[in-house]
Amino acid sequence: MQGKRNGSGTGSAIATASGSRGSNARAIRVRPARGADRQFVLQTAARLADFGPPDWRTTAELVEGEARTLRDYFESPDDGTSLLIAENADGRVGFALVEELRDYFTLERHGHVGILAVTAGAEGRGAGGALLRAAEAWARDRGFRTLTLNVFSGNHHARAVYEHLGFEEDTVKYIKRI
Repeated sequence: MQGKRNGSGTGSAIATASGSRGSNARAIRVRPARGADRQFVLQTAARLADFGPPDWRTTAELVEGEARTLRDYFESPDDGTSLLIAENADGRVGFALVEELRDYFTLERHGHVGILAVTAGAEGRGAGGALLRAAEAWARDRGFRTLTLNVFSGNHHARAVYEHLGFEEDTVKYIKRI
């Protein structure tokens, strides 16, 4: 992760969406995180390894890397980053950490989704889409023209969601163990 972390707000809903699957789907509201969301965010972040990380990364290092970034957000807020919480009538169902970065080639500032995770029960029910739409609104409100994110190549479900929502591949990172 690049950049510092920003303070959480207690403002009104950033975005809302209706769930996309099943009769139990509920409207999803996205709001800025509060200190009381810390435990939920850290527990939900553990799901980020559920897709099966690449052979050269352990589940523990992947989860700890994300948890370290999230702890930093709660402990050292700044204005360039925001943590968004998705919730429905039953409670919190996901989160997204959004931050300001600069494009490597053009140096143009843009929004970046650093971390996005939803609970197991929220998968396929619109929480991820609601968080991404809220991230787009966050970036647009700051005058950015683009929103980026990274995803492990083997996370096919997430890649399909991102592509469905209009994201396109940009650079592809290769790694070789030596």
